[in-house]
Amino acid sequence: MKILIIEDEQALSKSIATYLAAENYTCEVAADCKTALDRIETFEYDCILLDISLPDGNGLQVLQALKRDHKTEGVIIISARDSIDDRIKGLQLGADDYLTKPFHLSELSARIAAVIRRRRFSGSNTLEVGGLVLDTQARTVKVNDQTVDLTRKEYDLLLYLVTNRNRVISKHAIAEHLSGDGEGLFDNYDFIYAHMKNLKKKLLQAGWQDQIKAVYGMGYKMDVP
Repeated sequence: MKILIIEDEQALSKSIATYLAAENYTCEVAADCKTALDRIETFEYDCILLDISLPDGNGLQVLQALKRDHKTEGVIIISARDSIDDRIKGLQLGADDYLTKPFHLSELSARIAAVIRRRRFSGSNTLEVGGLVLDTQARTVKVNDQTVDLTRKEYDLLLYLVTNRNRVISKHAIAEHLSGDGEGLFDNYDFIYAHMKNLKKKLLQAGWQDQIKAVYGMGYKMDVP
């Protein structure tokens, strides 16, 4: 799962990113509105943490841009502003949650998981798709009641395919999802081929019927009913 932290307090954004990375999230940081708008225009995220007070504007401008562009990312406002008017305005503009600073990182992580669960997985921690059972909280995968031992990247790749099932996903989108913005990392997509090959091999060995297809010149698609 990929998180964008829009926060100008460097120490806070660093501590959030460090904590969430340990929780197996991939994190990117934007310290101002301009950078944030550039990132949400270029990349997709599973959840965005949004500070209101930014050096070049109001974070709610970013929220309005997200909604105007019909982006589907979950948004949690993190702000020192704790008036009821601020909370109502943020939620009315489309934020999924509002957390007042200071907060415990464990609570933030729980709220992120709740937002993603509600928006991506219909409110459940368990996904059953095409003979696969994914527990998104325990980060486990089962085929025919048999647990499949996946690396973090393999699990992230599988979850990305499942949440975008029946859609063609470009290799660039997969690379960007697995590696953050990955600037300068994509001289080739060999690492995707390696992760895909290992993932499919492990699933097939567990008795899964392969439903991940390469789409020539484009990327990959998981075809499931």
